[in-house]
Amino acid sequence: MNPAFPRGSYEALIFDCDGTLTDSMPLHYLAWSRALAAYGFPFPEERFYALGGVPSQQIVRLLADERGVQVDVQRAAEEKEAMFMEMLHLLVPIDLVVQVVKHFVNVLPMAVASGGYRHIINRQLDQIGCTGDFQAVVTAEDTVRHKPNPEVFLLAAEKLEVPANRCLVYEDSSLGIDAAKAAGMDYIDIREFHRPRAIRFP
Repeated sequence: MNPAFPRGSYEALIFDCDGTLTDSMPLHYLAWSRALAAYGFPFPEERFYALGGVPSQQIVRLLADERGVQVDVQRAAEEKEAMFMEMLHLLVPIDLVVQVVKHFVNVLPMAVASGGYRHIINRQLDQIGCTGDFQAVVTAEDTVRHKPNPEVFLLAAEKLEVPANRCLVYEDSSLGIDAAKAAGMDYIDIREFHRPRAIRFP
């Protein structure tokens, strides 16, 4: 039995993208490592995963503030995202979660709720063959407050026209789980059955 299938009755499903629908986190970390090397910012892998769901500009600003330096936040974030996009051909789906999506197409309303940027999320959905499977895609551009704030999930539920407490969230980060709880939604933590690929490039 697929451990990702809902363990109850729900009226809508809401999916994070990075690390939940797509096995993208190792690629994101490689992109961060390369982009931040130019600024001399250390970014341990453990901390990278702890910040899962936080938009790139916010991460750059946090790291710069900690080191007390001035950085063009938008430029640094764009450099990181460009490096990620260069590796997009290596992106693969997280099959157990995508199986759930394909099973519930035209059965339940579904949304993506991500801290990523829209053009990158859409490209990832294209890459894994899920374009058109979701009634709503909510991204960093749509919200003021980000995970662990529940705004992204609440907005997704609103767009699906389903009460928050009737939605099931799929997540892979502690911040995302906290956001789902704050939204009053049940959740499946995919870390219980999926481990990101170990990818290392020179």
